Amino acid sequence: MSTKPFLSVIVPVYNVKPYLAECLDSILAQTFTDFEVLLIDDGSTDGSSALCDEYAGTDSRIRCFHKENGGHMSARQEGFRNASGTYIAFVDSDDWIHPAMYERMCAAAEESGADMVCCNYTAVTPEKQIERRDVCRPGFYNRSELEAQVYPTMLFSGAFFHFGVSPSLCNKLFRRTLLEKHLFHVPRIIKLGEDGLAVYPCLLDASSAYVLPESFYYYRSSSGSLTHTMDRGRLAENRLLFDTYGKLIDLSVHPCMEKQLLSYYAYQCLLTFPPVFRAIQGESGIKKAFREECFYPPVKRAFRTVRISDVPGLHNKAYVLCIRHGLYGLFRFFLAH
Repeated sequence: MSTKPFLSVIVPVYNVKPYLAECLDSILAQTFTDFEVLLIDDGSTDGSSALCDEYAGTDSRIRCFHKENGGHMSARQEGFRNASGTYIAFVDSDDWIHPAMYERMCAAAEESGADMVCCNYTAVTPEKQIERRDVCRPGFYNRSELEAQVYPTMLFSGAFFHFGVSPSLCNKLFRRTLLEKHLFHVPRIIKLGEDGLAVYPCLLDASSAYVLPESFYYYRSSSGSLTHTMDRGRLAENRLLFDTYGKLIDLSVHPCMEKQLLSYYAYQCLLTFPPVFRAIQGESGIKKAFREECFYPPVKRAFRTVRISDVPGLHNKAYVLCIRHGLYGLFRFFLAH
């Protein structure tokens, strides 16, 4: 292996001891070997820290860093600061990867010179596995092809709601110099939707990209995951998420993103409003809080734009109507039925 590896794999670790060995074993089983692994222990309290140290002691490619808990993005950013690879990849510590993932992705990067390489991923639940595929054709895209074929459906493919390009950081390789310009603009406190704040600005800035047809990444989806923790703070995160997109994506340069972003905002609200307002039933000022969120400018614009006929499911259609007009009583009725 060269002094500086071709690839740096960053693995944020926080209280995932039951899954960590499977994750790390899948990385060490890669048929591609010119990589380093940076384990970022984000203040684990369940024994994950010791397991990180144990793995670091068995393979010289693994480096372990321990820090106070700061959240997932904080750990990723810390990993980047210590990475030395030409390309950067991320693996979440409760997921795992196919043995050929980095051989195929790094070969595509090296042969094409692409700034980014993407593959598909498989969502794994206790009951089934579901392959998630981007709508982009497999192959190489130069800058003009990205502008013509990828950007118009990158965040919203046209069906409510399906991404054109997955927002996940974990099924992609990034040229280090590209990612460095965008990763640190992502607010650390956002826990739902934060990946896209790095992925989409990187794609909009990339000179080229390569899309592989295979599904190499296995995402463990469970009801107890961080994504499903809903409270009033999630509403503040939504606002910060939408405001950050507004700052990071210049619509005068990329006008095709405006409608896509509004569709995404509506989707994000439909994803978060019902569980949040169900969880805080009985708290004071809940009607006022609902109306404030409905009339927050990005949310208001989004729900004026989205067509109810495009939204699947009767409950979701009803929620669109309620959010568009700030109808908390009717919203609460549909929450209960």
